[in-house]
Amino acid sequence: MALAFPNPLPSSLLLLLLMMACSTSAQTYRNQSMGSSLTAKDGGSSWASPSGDFSFGFQRIGNGGYLLAIWFNKIPEKTIVWAANRNNLVPRGSKVQLTTDGQFVLNDPKGKEIWGADMARSGVAYAAMLDSGNLVLATQNSVYLWESFKFPTDTILPTNTIGQNGKLVARYLETNYSNGRFQLSLKSDGNLVLQTRHFPLDSANHDYWSTETVGSGFQVVFNQSGSIYVAAKNGSILNMISSYAGSTQDFYQIAILEYDGVFRHYLYPKRPNISNSTSWPSAWTPTSNFIPPNVCHIMEDTGGGACGFNSYCKLEGHDQRPRCICPEGYAHIDPDDERKGCKANFIQQSCNESMPETDLFYLYPMQNTDWSGKSDYEYFPSQTEDWCRNACLVDCFCAVAVFRNGGCWKKRFPLSNGRMDSIMGGKALIKIPKDNSIFKPSSADSKKKDRSTLILIGSVLLSSSVFFNLLLLLAAILAIFRFDYFKPKVLQTYPVMPGMNLRSFTYEELKKATNGFKDELGHGAFATVYKGTLESDHGKPVAVKKLNNIVTQGDQEFKAEVSAIGRTNHKNLVQLLGFNNEGQHRLIVYEFMSRGSLANFLFEGSRPKWYQRIQIALGTARGLSYLHEECSTQIIHCDIKPQNILLDDSLTPRISDFGLAKLLKTDQTRTMTGIRGTKGYVAPEWFRNMPVTVKVDVYSFGILLLEIICCRKSFEADVQNEDQMILADWVYDCYKERKLDLPLGNDEEAMPDMKRVERYVMIAIWCIQEDPSLRPTMKKVIQMMEGAVEVPVPPDPSSFISSI
Repeated sequence: MALAFPNPLPSSLLLLLLMMACSTSAQTYRNQSMGSSLTAKDGGSSWASPSGDFSFGFQRIGNGGYLLAIWFNKIPEKTIVWAANRNNLVPRGSKVQLTTDGQFVLNDPKGKEIWGADMARSGVAYAAMLDSGNLVLATQNSVYLWESFKFPTDTILPTNTIGQNGKLVARYLETNYSNGRFQLSLKSDGNLVLQTRHFPLDSANHDYWSTETVGSGFQVVFNQSGSIYVAAKNGSILNMISSYAGSTQDFYQIAILEYDGVFRHYLYPKRPNISNSTSWPSAWTPTSNFIPPNVCHIMEDTGGGACGFNSYCKLEGHDQRPRCICPEGYAHIDPDDERKGCKANFIQQSCNESMPETDLFYLYPMQNTDWSGKSDYEYFPSQTEDWCRNACLVDCFCAVAVFRNGGCWKKRFPLSNGRMDSIMGGKALIKIPKDNSIFKPSSADSKKKDRSTLILIGSVLLSSSVFFNLLLLLAAILAIFRFDYFKPKVLQTYPVMPGMNLRSFTYEELKKATNGFKDELGHGAFATVYKGTLESDHGKPVAVKKLNNIVTQGDQEFKAEVSAIGRTNHKNLVQLLGFNNEGQHRLIVYEFMSRGSLANFLFEGSRPKWYQRIQIALGTARGLSYLHEECSTQIIHCDIKPQNILLDDSLTPRISDFGLAKLLKTDQTRTMTGIRGTKGYVAPEWFRNMPVTVKVDVYSFGILLLEIICCRKSFEADVQNEDQMILADWVYDCYKERKLDLPLGNDEEAMPDMKRVERYVMIAIWCIQEDPSLRPTMKKVIQMMEGAVEVPVPPDPSSFISSI
């Protein structure tokens, strides 16, 4: 009997419908219909965009309440880009709902409304989280009645715009999303400004940066090509705020007015790192477009400036983030909020003329530091520093004296708009007690009162039997003290250098840590580096550098040089952890850099990303600038090259081997490349008996910058064209002939960013000028790299040779 098979068409159709049903049920996104809601709880659900790039829902903030927010959902850092209730976190169990009557509201667990979408008209049919990061409420015909892009908090995303009277308000702190102290506003007159706010009021106080587009600015645009600019009504660009070649196809991008008052543009690759295809980068990477470039120079008519009263602002770290620091003798009012300002840890100098207390105070010097003229109350021109010091010491109203170019300014409390910067010049003299006592009598009257009280108490005790009980108690305390005093003292387990956090290791400790100096990381003419682990520090990995042929065998001289290195503190320097100087041994212990050297990163394996190389170049420049201009003792590195630039887990560059020049024999600091006298890493001064200054490091950085741009070594003998052997010569020739695409090779990421490439090449050419006086300082190099200063056309680097 023949079997009857069913018609195949209905079966196929059924299978297709089943697949569609499975696919639909697996999706985490859809238009949210009337009655849809989300509840605040750990691990709660959210509304995702179609691609899954963004999600909308509740995020718990620390150990506190919940923020109704939009965030990046595909990367480990769930970066929040918009928040509804930033000033009022809600507890667990709160609910956001698209009600059946078309309202979009956030209620606490008791039903109290915390926030609601402000819509001009009704007719909402659904809510949707879009791939642009925009949350919308729309009609049945997809007309947007409300969208989060129209109400930004502190962040804008590509395709977002800010119209006239629109603004971004910075959060209060990095982890506190409530309204903070700064805002970015496009005024009704078309001028885009950064302003301080009358915190805690919701009003502007003082403009500290402007695009100067009064009368023409229509909107702020963040386009899909990664450019942020002020546009006129006809769409023309009036002021380019930030521009980066990476498109939104390759990078997630945000621009955020951060809690420190700086507007920054950030990137995050949409694909994992090339070097490790299974992992994402560790954090967002800022572009070089910081606005303003130095927020520390805010000068308000009222208020404390970028930092609070009695503190000072200083740029630190690879991204030059402003830090608010207390002067010597002062402490933060709130350790968790450094921008609240500082308070004195001592009682102020007495104004009692019979007991002026002049001898109890001294003036602590701080270079390149000042507070605004609002704190000034007297000025004396044409004076000496000693005169200025004495004038402040004898004046009970004087909290700080500032001496600059023969002028003496007296300042009183509160000190406002403080900043420390090398461009300030001069010296601030901070009045603090000699013993730095927190509590001390402030007048002769109080001292007399204390003495009288003691006499009275003594008289009462002597006239009563309590006196004898007190004698017994004192005798017991004395006996305990004598017993404790003569006990053998426990030696400090880990000796440290006085006044510093540097451990003094024994040679046996380091020998054990390095497994007998077997795991070699690298070696050079004057040292060998070994990898080690410190058992005493939970197996912490370290790098141990064993120095050979150092200048001195003396403990004190070696310690002095090591302490100079140890006092440095910058994100772009390798941190010194300790040392050993037993007998003939001289070893230095550094933190271990997991990603190895820049030489390995540039010249081995695949070509690094262009944006990564840009950040490495900037970070290295900032580290050198710190060594040259910000250290208490100026440090000339003398050996800048890719092998001495190390990379940490997040590819932050760390300069190593700085400060070692003084520990080496003279001839060792003059290390030559194989092509002596040509444009290698060594500056020409070494060969001409000219004074060696920080400009030798500038020269080496110029060569290094060319290597970073072109991803090739400064000298390569195995090339077909001899004109390309010396990188500096070849790049300069290409620059003159407008053929900079040649040394870039097939760098598809750098090619679209040729304006930046040309700028960096011009900076490098200025750095490698044969005449040291023509080379810029590293601070100027940073300004040119960031675009804050124009780069003039450089001359032929070798023109100095032909003129001598």
